[in-house]
Amino acid sequence: MHATIQLKNERLTIDLSKPLDLSITLSDDGENPLAWYLGKPQFEPVILDDWVGKVSEGAAVNFIGLKFNPHAHGTHTECLGHITKEFHSVNNSLKSYFFLAEVISILPVNFGEDQIIVIEQLKDLLEGKNPEALIIRTLPNIDTKKSKKYSDTNWPYLQEKAAAYLREKGVQHLLIDLPSVDKEKDNGVLAAHHAFWDIPKNPRKNATITEFIYVPNSVKDGAYLLNLQVANINNDAAPSRPVLYKFN
Repeated sequence: MHATIQLKNERLTIDLSKPLDLSITLSDDGENPLAWYLGKPQFEPVILDDWVGKVSEGAAVNFIGLKFNPHAHGTHTECLGHITKEFHSVNNSLKSYFFLAEVISILPVNFGEDQIIVIEQLKDLLEGKNPEALIIRTLPNIDTKKSKKYSDTNWPYLQEKAAAYLREKGVQHLLIDLPSVDKEKDNGVLAAHHAFWDIPKNPRKNATITEFIYVPNSVKDGAYLLNLQVANINNDAAPSRPVLYKFN
């Protein structure tokens, strides 16, 4: 099934039968990625008196309760409410769900004991490009990202100036394959989050950050159509499923 879309002065076709899913499956097995010092998600049947919500234990249906944290357990999209005193829901940040996106691959540079994505790398890769959404794949890109236990690993992060550059360039939706755009332990500074959302100067209520994605190596760098779907949960962040479509 194909669809034709209008982008500026150009009509482009996408094949809807060939989605490229960037989300990581949420599961309660040992393969689920973890961050922020939490254990694995919990998927447990509901128990009411002597009734257990599991067909294998005599119930008519499977009735499983889920306990997880969107920030720590998988692909999620967050809004500025993640770092503000005032409540903001990611539900209100997304008014549409399709965006012109650019996929880029970056090997973070060494800076002392850290690895950082710096502004110069972004400028080189985005020269002449102004996507609504930016998808950052960090290198090396290995399968174990989908099950890695990130707590106390000091993962790579986005330089504050780099995040400000993306904001100034007009990127509304930033997606990255790390648990956070910021350093794991930074004493609560969250410099990249603040710079991208322009807090407190001019808060960008419709901008989002999606973390904990995985971009397969088969997805080449370049332009795509992004469909960003977020679970309808009234919270600063919610599980999400970003899907790319190639342009024909």
